[in-house]
Amino acid sequence: MRAIGVHEPGTPDALQVVDLPRPEVAEGEVRIRVHAAAVNPTDTLLRSGQRDLSRQPRPLVPGMDVAGVLEEIGPGTETTLGVGDAVMAIVVPRGTHGAYAEQVVLPAESVAAAPRGAGHDEASTLPMNGLTARLALDSLGLPSGSVLAVTGAAGAMGGYAVQLAKADGLQVVADAAEQDEQLVADLGADVVLARGEGFSERVRERFPDGVDGAVDGAMLHSALVPAVRDGGTVVTIRGYDEPAERGVRFQPVLVVDYAREQQKLDALRQQAEDGVLSLRVAESLPAEQAPQAHRRLEAGGVRGRLVLSF
Repeated sequence: MRAIGVHEPGTPDALQVVDLPRPEVAEGEVRIRVHAAAVNPTDTLLRSGQRDLSRQPRPLVPGMDVAGVLEEIGPGTETTLGVGDAVMAIVVPRGTHGAYAEQVVLPAESVAAAPRGAGHDEASTLPMNGLTARLALDSLGLPSGSVLAVTGAAGAMGGYAVQLAKADGLQVVADAAEQDEQLVADLGADVVLARGEGFSERVRERFPDGVDGAVDGAMLHSALVPAVRDGGTVVTIRGYDEPAERGVRFQPVLVVDYAREQQKLDALRQQAEDGVLSLRVAESLPAEQAPQAHRRLEAGGVRGRLVLSF
């Protein structure tokens, strides 16, 4: 089986085509013939060695999002899906198990039907980023009518956070670079403010009491605290959790906590079909061009997701 992995972490050029054994299906699992795998920032962290992977088997295969065709259902596995269905799934990578591969075997709870009308490339952009945004909003638990700040709103996760928050009945203030202001407004943000230094102060000018909560896709961390009301919460996506003033707290979220929440993944599928969520593909590249994809992502400015095709 063809996959893309690294024998030792390093630069994007460490990514190479590797040959792996075909994964076997057990009870509770399904096999997917992968046609598309989205490229996410977390993939670059794995590839570059910014996480402790010393005990994991080599090669390391990155990737947390796949879309393709359901190929096999394990014995005794309960699923409403059938062989031949177009599906999407979230992958929790470990060692040789990652999304950058021709085939993956996953728990049935990690797999949902792909949105009708979406191609494999589009469907692959939804699971990890969509579930991260859903988890962030669920962790905040803000009632309808509350005000939410979203940073990194032009990115994949931030964009889903804006759209899901609007569907939840929240008022959204989001950041954007000048060239992304219309994009973020089109995603549904009620107020779009200039990103970067001074964002919190600009939020306070519009909302003097502060927003009720925030999803920090841009990783502003402590710089976002002034935008939040006393006792409010900032959801972080890379584990950031430090003391803050005025009773504001940081709430780190890890998407692996939703990796088997099939109903939530299927709800995202329905929202994509209904036009609530926009599936944004920046470009599709052959899997062998994974190094180029990682270089482009790390250079910044990518809107939507780069996708590797298998």
